[in-house]
Amino acid sequence: QVQLVESGGGLVQAGGSLRLSCAASGGTFSSYAMGWFRQAPGKEREFVAAFSWRGGIRYADSVKGRFTISRDNAKNTVSLQMNSLKPEDTAVYYCAARDDNTILVFTAAGEYDYWGQGTQVTVSS
Repeated sequence: QVQLVESGGGLVQAGGSLRLSCAASGGTFSSYAMGWFRQAPGKEREFVAAFSWRGGIRYADSVKGRFTISRDNAKNTVSLQMNSLKPEDTAVYYCAARDDNTILVFTAAGEYDYWGQGTQVTVSS
C-alpha cells in the first residue's frame, strides 16, 4: 500500500510562487506513474501535471509554462513548482500515484490508484 503526503501549500499573492512536494512511502516509487490534480470548491477534480514511469510529462493547458513537475526517485518525492500564480489556481492540490511501468502519461483522476490528503493553495488577487 502506497502512502502519499503532500506539503508546501499556503497563501500567496497573485504573481507569486509556491513549491508543492509529495512524499511517497510503502511502495516502489520508481515504478509508479505520478500526477498532480486540484479541486476548487464546487468543481470537479482536474488534472494539473503528470509523469509517466518512463519520464514522459504532460501539463494541463491552464498551467503550461507556469508550473513544472519533477520527481526524485532517490528521495521518493514528486514536486510541483508553481510560478506566476493566479487567483484561479486556488484549490486543494492532490498528489496521485499509479502502479504502471509503461510510457503512458495518465491525466484522468480515475486512472490513479493512490491519493494523498491534499494541500490547500490560495492565491489572493
